[in-house]
Parts: sequence; structure tokens; C-alpha cells
Amino acid sequence: MEGWKTGTILRGIGSFYTVREDETGELQTLRAKKKFRREHISPLAGDRVEFTPGEGEEHGWIESILPRKTLCLRPPVANVETLVIVTAPVPEADLLLTDRQLARAFSQGMKAILAVNKSDLDGELAERLRAEYAPAGVPVYAVSAARGTGLDALRAAMEGSLCCLTGQSGAGKSTLLNALLGLELETGEISRKIARGKNTTRQAELIERDGLRVMDTAGFSLLEPEKNLPPEELKERYPEFRPWEGKCRFRECLHDREPGCAVAEAVQAGQIHPARHERYRILLAEIRENWRNRYD
Repeated sequence: MEGWKTGTILRGIGSFYTVREDETGELQTLRAKKKFRREHISPLAGDRVEFTPGEGEEHGWIESILPRKTLCLRPPVANVETLVIVTAPVPEADLLLTDRQLARAFSQGMKAILAVNKSDLDGELAERLRAEYAPAGVPVYAVSAARGTGLDALRAAMEGSLCCLTGQSGAGKSTLLNALLGLELETGEISRKIARGKNTTRQAELIERDGLRVMDTAGFSLLEPEKNLPPEELKERYPEFRPWEGKCRFRECLHDREPGCAVAEAVQAGQIHPARHERYRILLAEIRENWRNRYD
């Protein structure tokens, strides 16, 4: 429309959104038109939007949200291209959460990276995860935000892509962002009593600096299984299963405990890591239960 401009939402606080205009790079303070509420659509950090700028001290308006490439609901962000999952030896790495996040990322065509922070405390974790995730094609980077080690390699892997750092609370996500981007984001300490991080990030924000475009999002320790995912679709989110698809005895094999399963044989042969397959079976059991109860 005449007079409309395009830009990217960097953050939203309350009913106001900060948008970087494409043409000038200027920041605009905008509100969303009421039609989005009627349509049950909320603008998100990372959204590409069309807007009318404000005049003087008057805010402008978001007129339309352009089609999204990807959508994450928890954290709520749009158009992420690479998911950087941050884990650490302390608190103990929650690899079931990691696999849930990877499954969501792969279902939308995102790339994924594992960043093992605090590797100065335990250098073996990154090596173990490399062995587990290599068949899935997921690179693992050992870093220490506190000591500044491993950051150059991680930064190079993130360049040229809109990234989202996510992961369980206490893994040092905000500290890692500080180290990568030279910022001073608020960080929290680990509770020694419960060894769980205090969540310090309150809303999603797109940060652009030194060639990196990164979403800063709230950390969390639980990601609920999808309620309406057919069980047979979970295996499609495991890249390491693909070479064996169509080679099982039964065409509808879910790679669980079926006889003649080619994926199970690959696990036995060491071509798929057994821990990764065991967690797949846990997720599959959850999804089967949700599928049975989807109309309750």
C-alpha cells in the first residue's frame, strides 16, 4: 500500500513493538492494528511486517505481517533459520528437552547447532554429544562463555542466519550471548540447592551486532509434547533414520520394538547412537498417548 514501509520486529513490550525499518535502519515504535486480535494473530520478534510510521511523538501502526518462514511457540519467535541449543554440564544436561527442540526445528526446516557451555567444567560432555548427534548431522561446539574459549568457531557457524539461542534454564544462555556479542544482558546465578537456573530473560528480542542476528529468549526446563502430532510423523524428524526408511520388514514401522526394524539394526551396528534412539522411544510413547487422547 502507498505510504507503507517494511521492517523487522526486534522486540515487543506490552502493546508496543520496536521495528527496524529496512530502507533506513531506523527504529520505529509501533502498535498492532486491532484486526490482528480479531484474527487471533500476535506479532512476534523476528516477524517481517508492513507498517505506517508515526509522526512526531505519535506511534505508527503495524499494518500486515508478511508470511513466516518458521514459527516457534515456546519461545514465541518467528522466522528463525538456525536453532542454537545451549546446554551445559551444570545443571545436568536435559537431552530429552534437546531432542524435543531438535524435532521441532527439523519439522520446520531449521538448521540446528548444539553449544555446550561451561565446557571448562567438563570437557567430556561435548565429546559425548558429538558421538550421539553426529549421525543426525548436528554439529556440537564446546565453549566457555566465562573463559572465552570456543567462541570464534561458534560465531562463524552462526553468521549469515537468523539464530535463536534456546535451552534449559541455567545453561548460561545470556552469559554466552554477552560473550558472543559483547553485550551486558542480565544473567542469573544457579541455585546451589536445586541446581536450576533462575530465568532472567523476560521477553524475546532480536539482537543484531557484529554480523550476527540472534534471538534472545527466555530459558525453560520443560517443553510439552505436541498434542496433535500423528505418531508416524515423529520418525521423519530424525535425520539419522532416513538412510534406513523403507528397509524395515513392515512398511508402517515406527522404529520402536517391531521385528525386522532396519533402524534398530543400525542402532545395534553403532550407526545410530543407542541413547538417542532410546529417547526417541520415550518421545514416541508420549506422542502415542497424546494421540489416543487428542479428543478428550
